[in-house]
Amino acid sequence: MSILKQLINSVDQHPDSILVVRQQTEQRLPSHQHDKAQLLLVFGGIAYLQTGEKDFYIPSNHYIWIPENYPHNLMFNTQDLYIINIYFPGKSSGEFYNELGIYPVSKLLSEMLSFSGKWHGDYFKGSWEFEFLTTLRNVLSKENLKKFSIQLPTTDDQRLQAIVGQLRSRLNENLALEDTAKQWGMSVRSLTRLFQTKLHITYIQYVKMLRIIRAMELIKDSDLTMTEIAYEIGYSNISAFSNNFHQLTNMRPTEFKTMSGV
Repeated sequence: MSILKQLINSVDQHPDSILVVRQQTEQRLPSHQHDKAQLLLVFGGIAYLQTGEKDFYIPSNHYIWIPENYPHNLMFNTQDLYIINIYFPGKSSGEFYNELGIYPVSKLLSEMLSFSGKWHGDYFKGSWEFEFLTTLRNVLSKENLKKFSIQLPTTDDQRLQAIVGQLRSRLNENLALEDTAKQWGMSVRSLTRLFQTKLHITYIQYVKMLRIIRAMELIKDSDLTMTEIAYEIGYSNISAFSNNFHQLTNMRPTEFKTMSGV
């Protein structure tokens, strides 16, 4: 039996149980889905969740809620990442549970996770563990936390994929819309329309997200100062970098560094 079938079978084997998994298995799998909703918590690094429409970036001390039967694929490129998966049966009521979203781990959620830190496996209705985990799930929608907003749209357009690939490798340069359009033999209007029709985002916003994603990786995996990181990803001053970082992540770079345990 393949690893994919083993995972899906283990998740959906007992349709009415809440399953707690502390093994990093999903990163080795292609796109898949299961009948249970999934709470995926990330600690110690950055995880990447791919869907058919977007790539989601989940930094340390954040979680992502994945509705039931939602195709996805998890990836990461760091060894110190720690992941907790909790799979919930049944359809939860409310808009929060019907949408995929990334949120910070609150103090309350952190304490509940600490309390259940040694739990692993299936828990069934009637047990106090099941009731506790159900309460944990219900708490999520009550906290009214702001979503983490770095979600890069994807495309099958080969030309746009090539453009985006080059942008990723030149983040420390001046990536003005006009210069990129000229380099690819396009008008500014055509390049603008390409991003908006294929990715549903502006060129400027896409580049900004690429830069902040790279900044998160450098904060986590390098010894560069914040000023050096700002220059490395194309910002001429630390203030603009910090403001854009905050705009997209709801935290300052220094806060992200502290949260990542660097």
